[in-house]
Amino acid sequence: MAESMAENKSFIPALLAGGAAGIAVDFVLYPLDTIKTRLQSEQGLWKSGGLHGLYRGLTSVAVGSAPSAAMFFMTYEMSKNTLTPHVPQQFQPFVHMFAAGFGETAACIVRVPCEVCKQRAQASKSSPLTFFTKALQTEGISGLYRGYLSTVLREIPFAFLQFPMWEFLKSSWSKKQGHTVEPWQSSLCGAIAGAFAASSTTPLDVAKTRIMLAEANSPFAVNGILYTLKAVQKESGFRGLFSGLVPRVCWISLGGAIFLGAYDKVLDILSNYRTEFR
Repeated sequence: MAESMAENKSFIPALLAGGAAGIAVDFVLYPLDTIKTRLQSEQGLWKSGGLHGLYRGLTSVAVGSAPSAAMFFMTYEMSKNTLTPHVPQQFQPFVHMFAAGFGETAACIVRVPCEVCKQRAQASKSSPLTFFTKALQTEGISGLYRGYLSTVLREIPFAFLQFPMWEFLKSSWSKKQGHTVEPWQSSLCGAIAGAFAASSTTPLDVAKTRIMLAEANSPFAVNGILYTLKAVQKESGFRGLFSGLVPRVCWISLGGAIFLGAYDKVLDILSNYRTEFR
C-alpha cells in the first residue's frame, strides 16, 4: 500500500509538468499551427484566411492543452514505470514506444474535440464555440470526435518515433557528460526528435486535417484515412500528401523543444521543491 501511494505521488509532478508544457507550446506556436492547417485545407492557404487571424481558434486550445498534455504524461510515466522492470535493457526503446502510444491514445480523448473546433475556426471566420455548438446540433457527440481514429493513427506513429529518440538522445548525452541532461539539453533533444517524427508523419496529418474540416456525410468524413490519402494524392499528387510540411516541422521541432524542455524543467523544479520541504 505504501509503495502504491508513493507511485501515485510520483505521477502528480508528471501531471503538473505535462499541463504546464502543453500550455507553453500551444500558446507560443499557435500561429504556425494555423498556417499549417490552412495549407492542408481543401481551399488552400489564402482562401482559408491567409496570414490574418493566426490566433483564431486559440480558446479551444486553451481549454484542452493543459488537460490533454497532463493526461499524456501521466499515462506515459505510469506505463513506462510499469513496463520497465519487466523488459531487458536492450529492449527499453520498445517500452518508450508503447508508453508513448498509450499516452497519446488517452490524451486524444481530451484533445480531439478541441482540435475539431480549433481547426474549423482556423480555416474560417467563425469562433470555436460556433463550431462546437454546430457539431453537437448536427452530429451529436460523435461530431466532436470525428477524426479521432485518424488522429490516434497519426499520433501513435509520431510518438513511436519521437519519444524513443528523445529518451535515447538524453541517455547518450547524459552518459557522455557524466550526469543527467539539463532542461535546455532536453529541449534540444526534443527539437531533433520532433523534427524527424513530424516530417515522417505529415501525410497522416494531412488526412486528419481533411477529415476534421469536411462537412458531415461528405466522402472525407465518411470514408476515413485511406480514402482521404488516395483522394489527396489524386488531387494534388505526392506533393499534396506533404502539404504544410515546412510549418509542421518548424512548429513541432520548436514545439518539441518547448514542450519536452518545459516538462523536464517543471519536473526539476517540483523535485527540488519536494526535496526542500520533505
